[in-house]
Amino acid sequence: MNLEEQLKKAIQVSVQELFGEDIPIESIAINLTKKEHEGDYTVVVFPLTKFSKKSPEQTAEILGNALQQKTDFIRQFNVIKGFLNLSITESYWLNRLKEISADASFGTLSANSEKVVLEYCGPNTNKPLHIGHVRNMLLGYSMSEILKAAGYDVTKVNIYNDRGIAICKSMVAYLRYGGNSTPQSTGIKGDHFVGDWYVKFNEAAKEELKSIPNLSGNFDEDQKLTSLYQEAQQMLQKWENNDSATIALWKQMNDWVYAGFHETFKLIGVDFQKDYFESETYKLGKGIVEEGLQKEVFKKRADGAVVIDLTPEGLDEKVLLRSDGTSIYITQDLATAELRYNDFRMDKMIYVVANEQDYHFKVLKLALQKLGKQWADGIYHLSYALVESPTGRFKSREGKTADADDLIAEVMRIAEERTKELGKIEGFTEEQAQQLYRIIGLGALKYFVLRVNPYRKIIFNPEESIDFHGNTGPFIQYTHARICAVLRKAGEKAELLDFENTPSIASEERELLIQLNEFENVVSTAAEKYDPSEVANYAYNIAKLFNKFYHDYSILNAETEKLKSFRIALSQQTGVVIKNAMNLLGIEVPERM
Repeated sequence: MNLEEQLKKAIQVSVQELFGEDIPIESIAINLTKKEHEGDYTVVVFPLTKFSKKSPEQTAEILGNALQQKTDFIRQFNVIKGFLNLSITESYWLNRLKEISADASFGTLSANSEKVVLEYCGPNTNKPLHIGHVRNMLLGYSMSEILKAAGYDVTKVNIYNDRGIAICKSMVAYLRYGGNSTPQSTGIKGDHFVGDWYVKFNEAAKEELKSIPNLSGNFDEDQKLTSLYQEAQQMLQKWENNDSATIALWKQMNDWVYAGFHETFKLIGVDFQKDYFESETYKLGKGIVEEGLQKEVFKKRADGAVVIDLTPEGLDEKVLLRSDGTSIYITQDLATAELRYNDFRMDKMIYVVANEQDYHFKVLKLALQKLGKQWADGIYHLSYALVESPTGRFKSREGKTADADDLIAEVMRIAEERTKELGKIEGFTEEQAQQLYRIIGLGALKYFVLRVNPYRKIIFNPEESIDFHGNTGPFIQYTHARICAVLRKAGEKAELLDFENTPSIASEERELLIQLNEFENVVSTAAEKYDPSEVANYAYNIAKLFNKFYHDYSILNAETEKLKSFRIALSQQTGVVIKNAMNLLGIEVPERM
């Protein structure tokens, strides 16, 4: 039982004894005490006044005295405007440091038997991964690690949007203009190679439109008049009819794309346990639609389209199958959801998808619930805002996308430049230096993205992300390297055998200890809120606290051996928590910098 649980239990018992009322333990609110007040934890007393029949201040005084008598770890208390601030004994904190230092799994909560399937990435196979995919992948991977640390059984899945008119556009352009070129013959990474043909299609279509009169000015509509687009439509029909030559080209170009994607996945450090493909699932949804018609949950309109009426839920009438019988995204998502349930029997199904699809996932969940799929209650859309450059949104059709690979290369270039400027590679071999640039560059990118609540828009500037001061990944990484340097100088690991006659610990040391003790609560909160920024900002706060402690107090030249031992142990555990917290974000921390 951790300290917060012990306090809540003691408060529950005290309220019963003092006021004759049984209160649920989850109704007791305890927070860390604000810095401007004395104390470690603050009890919110106002809800208890209805039982005490006294003022908040009187209730707090009575409860504070009772808790001090009932426990052996409350040193003193004070009351400010009805808030009860509790100061915990130094012996408790010292022994707590000893406990968490000995606990190799500290920060990992007990298994809760709940299964989670988490979908992230979801790229199209007609172009490379872009900066939006970067936020998606970093959120998805980090949430999977946080949920695992919180005790969930997590399976990471990906779905490839590998069919449709957009893929056929790349194929048509390649057939017209590509000759026999390949990624190998051109030296172009596979996903970029195919993406270039998608861009080429649109360029060629615009050129063709110059000779076509009476255009609307809307490219999405006007392009349908070109021979290129008509050829792409014919190719899509051939694909759906399983034409062997079309299928062979489709497989070849998709294989080039997958090879490129997997290079990026490996570099950025994300993975998946199972892949799904739209080409294999898009027809399955028609069976779900038929089920809905039979159950009279869905209805067929006069034009033949199948719809679901969600006006009672504050939405509208949503088409689930076109009037010509062809599938749309919602059709296949209905089927893929059921397919995943059959595969994994999960309790939660999390979709990491941008907020542009908020409506889509409301419809998906409601449609499945109306079909009586009880597992649909566990569907959760982890919606996130878009990523923009300082000059506005990134575009892809014109070839102006901020490609994930280009972005990664840029942050690694800046990391190399800044690291050399600051002289942080003395004694490094060239191989070690290159590894450090990679760790710092990717750490900067990941932290910059994950420190922000998913619902907030990000303005990403690579230059700002790589700073060895302030709320950045490199600052936290440097703090970890600093701790490792201290421990190397200290030699063997310090063992805290007993704390008798230990000198009083300073307020900075106490604050650091309190925050280290919070790690499990932070993991739990981040999992509950589906928000990695809780972990990111916690890691930054720990790094800040350590650097203040490091600046104000000598570790290796402490006044006594016992105090030196304590400070080494405090530093060591801080390093462990920083490393574990950053690992939950998918960020490596170097031991030398």
